[in-house]
Amino acid sequence: MKKPIGDIQAAESGRDGHAGPGTGANILALTLGSIGVVFGDIGTSPLYAFREAVHAAQHGGPLTREIVLGVLSMILWSLILVVTIKYVLILLRADNNGEGGTLSLAALAMRALGRRTTLVFVLGMIGAAMFLGDSFITPAISVLSAVEGLKLATPALEDYVIPITIVILVALFSVQSHGTARVAAFFGPITVSWFVAIAIFGALHIFDDPHVLHAINPYYALHFLFTNGTVALVTLGLVFLAVTGGEALYADLGHFGRRPIRIAWFGLVMPALLINYFGQGALVLAHPVAIENSFYRLVPEVLLIPMVVLATAATVIASQAVITGAYSLVQQAIQLGFVPRLAIVHTSEDQYGQIYMPRVNAILLIGVVLLVLMFRSSSALASAYGIAVATTMVVDGILGFLVIWALWKWKWWQAALLIIPFVLIDSTFLAANLLKLFDGAWVPLLFAGLMVLVMWTWRRGTRILANKTRRTEVPLETLVRSLEKKPPHHVPGTAVFLTSDPTSAPTALMHNLKHNKILHEHNVILTIVTSDTPRVPEEDRVVMAQISEHFSTVTLNFGYMEQPNVPRALAIARKQGWTFDIMSTSFFLSRRSLKPSPNSGMPAWQDRLFIGLAKSASDATDFFQIPTGRVVEVGTQVTV
Repeated sequence: MKKPIGDIQAAESGRDGHAGPGTGANILALTLGSIGVVFGDIGTSPLYAFREAVHAAQHGGPLTREIVLGVLSMILWSLILVVTIKYVLILLRADNNGEGGTLSLAALAMRALGRRTTLVFVLGMIGAAMFLGDSFITPAISVLSAVEGLKLATPALEDYVIPITIVILVALFSVQSHGTARVAAFFGPITVSWFVAIAIFGALHIFDDPHVLHAINPYYALHFLFTNGTVALVTLGLVFLAVTGGEALYADLGHFGRRPIRIAWFGLVMPALLINYFGQGALVLAHPVAIENSFYRLVPEVLLIPMVVLATAATVIASQAVITGAYSLVQQAIQLGFVPRLAIVHTSEDQYGQIYMPRVNAILLIGVVLLVLMFRSSSALASAYGIAVATTMVVDGILGFLVIWALWKWKWWQAALLIIPFVLIDSTFLAANLLKLFDGAWVPLLFAGLMVLVMWTWRRGTRILANKTRRTEVPLETLVRSLEKKPPHHVPGTAVFLTSDPTSAPTALMHNLKHNKILHEHNVILTIVTSDTPRVPEEDRVVMAQISEHFSTVTLNFGYMEQPNVPRALAIARKQGWTFDIMSTSFFLSRRSLKPSPNSGMPAWQDRLFIGLAKSASDATDFFQIPTGRVVEVGTQVTV
């Protein structure tokens, strides 16, 4: 049972994520940090985006000036319209108490509409699943494209590109359990060095053919799109590679705040990207054979190996940001009830957001290595890349419309005029990426489809289970009145019974009365509620109510980005007057053993999938961080 708490804070309130005080030093530090985390994905796109888009535009034919200028113009205006205007200037304002991302936007839309609508839930589920689908491809294509530079430096190393890539990826995923706090301080400086380097090498070649600057005129983009039919749409799908990672600007809003992200984008990232793309364009106009690997052809031969090393470092950092984002998203999905509980390990005592999820890490590693072995080159992987991000961007646009209309109180037609053009642009990119479906785009769709299936099954199964359990439960007030009339034997101490429904008597309490025929001196019915805000203030964490002399209810409220810590939260209850001693308290939990039922309401295969998911869920004792020595588990058997 979940419910929203707290007051609505409008996105227009000026809240700037968790940026903290707006001092110059603080803003500078956050800006540097955002460059290292937020912009790694989009920052490494020049390694392959321009090259792949031009190859698609050639369609086996000669390389012409119209192709180069058309592709460059499409990249430029995609970065302006999709990333700069939609995300940097509009959606960064739609924060959920400082947090961004698809699930935060979905929670904000639910709060704005005043109810959990099916449309918003489905959009949030699809957006989250697509982000996770993309999380498999980004590390594979980023690291592989960087290591491929070795082929230019030393052709003899061509056979070692795949093994080196896999070694780097395995090492990257292997160190996740140790946390990234120690090396994260270097992410910003390394990524700044990357952007400065690509800008310098791009600038050195722009004057190879200054006519490349004509691509600033959107005419070249529109002319290419309207005169090349299906080839133009296929090319557009690969132009989209230049904006993948743009959604990360919004997803990482909570870590750095709106202002530092905007300063980084306008002050360094966007100029460096455009200078590099235009440098590649000028080089290819002057020397068409350079399209073979237009990025590394910008680099003087003597600096090629150092640039490969810097590119590899930049792509590892970009991959790290995607992995961390996947952990954060799954944590949010757990709190919002989209997926079962999974083990979460905190890798830093100082930074709450530094987490490690063993199962998620293992699944990502297996998927990423399989992709490298299946596709074997960044050019082949480019066909699989983009469709998940395009879908996420469409979802963000629709949810953004709901927030601007329902929460910001704009008239519906005003919100539509602002957002619908961007949804149409994103939908066009999605249609273009669908043309790559049989060339590899099916891979992220498969991953995302499996995630949607898991989320849908989990939500459906938990709802059926809750309804079935509720039909057999006794109202708590009825039980308390009955116990007051005919009290059982009382024993000293406090018993805490965890339940999702505080109006009904917990199963563990009923079994304790039935089999042990005793009642503790103090009995607490404890409910843990996930809010639709990212975090809950300490003063709103605990809500207590006395039912009778021996019974009270306690509700612990947590945000969807917080990991519940029951003992720490109950310490707050002690400050509110509840006499609580952890060493004289027993926590009673119900452990359900699920059996399939022919009348569950779900197909047999989905029944079995739900039971499997329930069995794989992390233990409630560990998840809620309850001392194991104080826990009593009561087993029950339920058919679903």
